[in-house]
Amino acid sequence: MHETSARLLALLSLLQARRDWPGGLLAERLEVSPRTVRRDVDRLRELGYPIQATKGPDGGYRLDAGADLPPLLFDDEQAVALAVGLQIAATSGAGVEEAAARALGTVRQVMPARLRHRIDGLRVTALGASTTVDAGVLAALGDAVRAREVLRFGYGSDAATRRAEPHHLVTRGGRWYLVAWDLDRADWRTFRADRITPRTPTGPRFTPREVPGGDVAAFVAGRFRGNPGAGDWPCRGEVIVALPASEVAPYTRDELVEEIDPGRCRLVAGAWSWIGLAASLGRLDAEIEVVGPPELADAFAALATRFARTATPRA
Repeated sequence: MHETSARLLALLSLLQARRDWPGGLLAERLEVSPRTVRRDVDRLRELGYPIQATKGPDGGYRLDAGADLPPLLFDDEQAVALAVGLQIAATSGAGVEEAAARALGTVRQVMPARLRHRIDGLRVTALGASTTVDAGVLAALGDAVRAREVLRFGYGSDAATRRAEPHHLVTRGGRWYLVAWDLDRADWRTFRADRITPRTPTGPRFTPREVPGGDVAAFVAGRFRGNPGAGDWPCRGEVIVALPASEVAPYTRDELVEEIDPGRCRLVAGAWSWIGLAASLGRLDAEIEVVGPPELADAFAALATRFARTATPRA
């Protein structure tokens, strides 16, 4: 019985690993006869696994989707990946937090001790507030993106019905956004998913347009940086900071940090404005030499004047 059970688990693992398996190849991998493979397949069918026989010169088997979810089999790496993914889902703001937490508890309960210890050591903590979106709304948006159907929706407190061609669902900074071509404004827009109220029915199917630049991640980054159509900041400058690169790097995100010598580094950074860039560089609390452009040096001078006035005692 133990040998049969182990063989059934091995067979199930193989069927989950790829779509189609020739019967002869399964028998070879399991080191049994084709007849034994057929019997084992029948046993798995009795347990609820929808295994279909495939036609062809060799004949074979395929694990299809069924009406119910039968027990699944994961190897160690897949089980850990699933648990980490569920932890992230529980902090995603996608409206599935409770379901993800319950699913994680179910997965953890059936894990062997060695995997439970690994999962317990991988705790995901969400930094910063996230905005929760109704899971039904995300599902409706995802369906419209996949079906390439014009989305009709209300947005925020606006009672008017808007129309857009939905292209991508993205998450950034704890919020979900829909990247879409706004049909009423004839331009690309990013809509906050938590402000969208889908309306039925959806509109006609459309032929997808290409996101400006062809890269949705760069496009969205450009929108948030105040530079539509490009992924870079509208203001970017270069400075030399009197600090080791190792001390500056932890306070950067997408900036370029290069070591000049043990006590200095070159920093290339960007912001929405020159004043904003100068102010963000000032937080490093070190001597700064502006390499360029002149607008950045002017921004430092303007800030120096402003701060001097602020520091002057007043009656």
